[in-house]
Amino acid sequence: MGKPLVYEIAEKPVTSSLIALCSFIWFYIQKKSIGYSQVGLSYDTAVDGHYWRIITSAFSHISVIHLVFNMTALWSLGIVEQLGDIGLGIKYYVHYTLVLVVLSGVLVLVAYHVLIRRFKIEYFRRVTAVGYSCVVFGWMTVLSVKRPSMRMNVFGVLSLPISFAPFESLIFTSIIVPQASFVGHLAGILVGYAISWGLVHGMNDYWAVSLLWWVVLVFILSLKRSGTYDFSFLEIEPVVDSSLPSIRFPEGNVRTLQMGALPGTIDVV
Repeated sequence: MGKPLVYEIAEKPVTSSLIALCSFIWFYIQKKSIGYSQVGLSYDTAVDGHYWRIITSAFSHISVIHLVFNMTALWSLGIVEQLGDIGLGIKYYVHYTLVLVVLSGVLVLVAYHVLIRRFKIEYFRRVTAVGYSCVVFGWMTVLSVKRPSMRMNVFGVLSLPISFAPFESLIFTSIIVPQASFVGHLAGILVGYAISWGLVHGMNDYWAVSLLWWVVLVFILSLKRSGTYDFSFLEIEPVVDSSLPSIRFPEGNVRTLQMGALPGTIDVV
């Protein structure tokens, strides 16, 4: 007989919190009748400056089945939090979950750009990615390298050796869920290998907090700039300094010399 759920939750605090967060967001999306196109990540919206969608798309799900599949797999992968003895553990899990969310989203956009611009496949201009599976596939890949002997329950349907799980899951989801994002899942796998092989390394509390700070800053500024939400408290009021010299033009108008009139203007957004 397995452990009571409350003990498992205590052993996987970060995983449990992520599942609760994704579930809450799904419930909010359903209650407010928000469409996935409003929170998902697509090439055209990224070109328009909607960089905040890299974050919202990762934590949003379009259906309860979509949510259950990803959260079931995430629960199995939460074992990372308990593997401090092999260099993983809670801090590692938190640090590299942040890396997976950001880098897999960026890699998806890079892939879309190449497919659209280089190979002229306009289909990917219309694709909207949504869901936590990029991160799920990333952690599958990390475990397949770090602990290849373990088995994993994939999406509550299959029990696979973790060493085969990333690519078998990629094929499996593409077959049973045709609308699943092959590019998104593959991006998660590639970032997972980059982490496992040390191509992306050195994350500690300082770098994690720094990355989080930049993510929050870009999220807020891109959200404001895209016009999706008006952060009125971020408005910068124009200041006229009476001590600055005035220039009198032939027409007789007097204009105050402002910093914006000088060469090398810097736009603050």
